[in-house]
Amino acid sequence: MKVIVLGGGASGLMAAIFASQNGNDVTILEKNNICGKKILITGNGKCNYWNADQSLEHYHSSNCELLDKIISEDVKRQVLNFFDSLGIVPKIKNGYYYPYSNQATSIQTSLILQARLLGVKIETEIFVKNIVKDGNKYIVETDKNKFIADKIVMAMGSKAASKTGSDGYGYELLKKLGHLLIKPLPALVKLNGAGNYFKKWAGIRQDVRVKLLENGNFVKEEIGEIVLTDTGISGICVMQLSGLIARGLDLNKEEVVIINFTPWLTDDALEFVSWMDERDKKVKNRSVTELLDGILNYKLVNFFIQKSQIKNNATWESLDNHKKLILAKNVVAFEQKIISTHSFEEAQVCSGGIPLTEINILTMESLKSKGLYIVGELLDVDGDCGGYNLSFAWISGMLAGQAISKENFNDKSKTS
Repeated sequence: MKVIVLGGGASGLMAAIFASQNGNDVTILEKNNICGKKILITGNGKCNYWNADQSLEHYHSSNCELLDKIISEDVKRQVLNFFDSLGIVPKIKNGYYYPYSNQATSIQTSLILQARLLGVKIETEIFVKNIVKDGNKYIVETDKNKFIADKIVMAMGSKAASKTGSDGYGYELLKKLGHLLIKPLPALVKLNGAGNYFKKWAGIRQDVRVKLLENGNFVKEEIGEIVLTDTGISGICVMQLSGLIARGLDLNKEEVVIINFTPWLTDDALEFVSWMDERDKKVKNRSVTELLDGILNYKLVNFFIQKSQIKNNATWESLDNHKKLILAKNVVAFEQKIISTHSFEEAQVCSGGIPLTEINILTMESLKSKGLYIVGELLDVDGDCGGYNLSFAWISGMLAGQAISKENFNDKSKTS
């Protein structure tokens, strides 16, 4: 059986490897000059390829209720066994899996080598222009020549990180083949805020607790490091919320992030005032600025002092209750309205894509076009930071490849 895999990224390589079993003739068509280019930038070049905590709360979709059928215990076990069979020794830190070499190339090279050992043909620097279904066959038209296949695996990626070759063209091809598309939006991306003060805090990193309010209603909370930028906010805890924020903004909803810069305290201003009262008694002869020094970055301290209209040499005792509460609210419940996200080019992934309701969730085969399989970022599934997007790429690619391989095996059994 002739199988064409469109896209040689994480999900495409996985699909090709598993589809090549039972005598299938598998070819990968890759736009870049090498497969797995996006793998190389994951985990800051170290490739965080898995996470021990595969709770479904780390994945996002318009059809979350279907994810437990895809990300099953058996499937997770199979993925880990597969990487073990490649010779990948994991370095596990706080549940995050990296190759022990600390190099993403270890994952990329192992996958390409395994594909070649199994006879997978890899065509690089080739652009897919169109796909036409002709009876039970698919004709793939490229800028070089035409390919005819019995099965097609769509693994062309989303619009995110276009420098790695992703351009979202796969969405257009799938729409021509009858699929609906949930609007792709940037996710795991920096946020732009409303305000004119960002240059005062740009470059600061601080451990915080952040809450997302949408139209005034609580949506989600994250704890971690925030990065304050010259246009707004970033950092892992913020990026975890960015997909939800992008979708809300697209629906003209008000998106506000509440930042607590002292995450060991609640966001109740009165608690901060009590805490500062005790600190003032303990650490004597200090100004408010000096009391906050050692807790917050000095640039952030200066920002809060100015925003609260407190004199630099003012003592805590000299402040009236109103001033104390203003400072407290700025520190423990700073309201940052979000007006936009950064672009697809800067996003790690996209939210949106082909709905899970339009595929067989056990095989990744399209319910609109038999013999067509959709995997990876083209589907309406995105994960948190921490290896979840690669996890879904491995899982969806493996399921598609296994289904194709099994079908070929069953067809051979019938004719033997």
